[in-house]
Amino acid sequence: MRVAVISDIHGNLHALEASIAVLEDEQPDAIWCLGDLVGYGPRPNECCARVAALADVCLIGNHDLGVLEQISLEEFSHEAAESAHWTREVLEDSARSYMSGLTPGAEIPEASAELYHASPRDPVWEYVLDAGSMRAALEDTVQPLILVGHSHVPLWAILHEGQLQAAHAPEGTELKLSEGRVLINPGSIGQPRDGDPRAAFAVLDLAGQHASFHRVEYDIERTQEEIREVGLPEPLAERLAHGV
Repeated sequence: MRVAVISDIHGNLHALEASIAVLEDEQPDAIWCLGDLVGYGPRPNECCARVAALADVCLIGNHDLGVLEQISLEEFSHEAAESAHWTREVLEDSARSYMSGLTPGAEIPEASAELYHASPRDPVWEYVLDAGSMRAALEDTVQPLILVGHSHVPLWAILHEGQLQAAHAPEGTELKLSEGRVLINPGSIGQPRDGDPRAAFAVLDLAGQHASFHRVEYDIERTQEEIREVGLPEPLAERLAHGV
């Protein structure tokens, strides 16, 4: 079974469409999305519709929950809160209904995998970025494969006989899934934050016990123009060009 793992779309339709076009060549058996379909970006309804049509599994993220008014926006940055308020105003009933049926975590026993938007101990908010949070995520779970999003940084960690190895996963990173319990963050489709502005995702070959990390160029300027056209904060447009 080959699975494409995407996350943190954030209303960036052009990044999502470019990634889907590349994924068609990969021919995955399933697509799993780790949440945050909306927030920051200018095309929330279209992104929800595309993910709803394509994803076999989809989680809900903190921005999705904020837009649905299921969590407070007090924890959000000024730009994030402003974009959430705007998204609430334009969100269509179909997108609202789809996201309302999602959860921030899921277990897929047949794939020996656990999925979380953020982390196992806090599926909504915790960033898994350092050795301590990576170790905790692996020690707090039971399946061999743990997938997380939220940080917008592609990375991997392997826990084997109490020893943790971990690293950033730039384009072209290849990883064996058979050398211990594995944690993977595929990075962000719509707003990468590792200095590479290209959309990021991962492909898992579960039968072959192998993972690969990918980047896709997309029309950043078009997304920036759309952000400005709808009146969202300028920093949300600027950061896309720099992957921060």
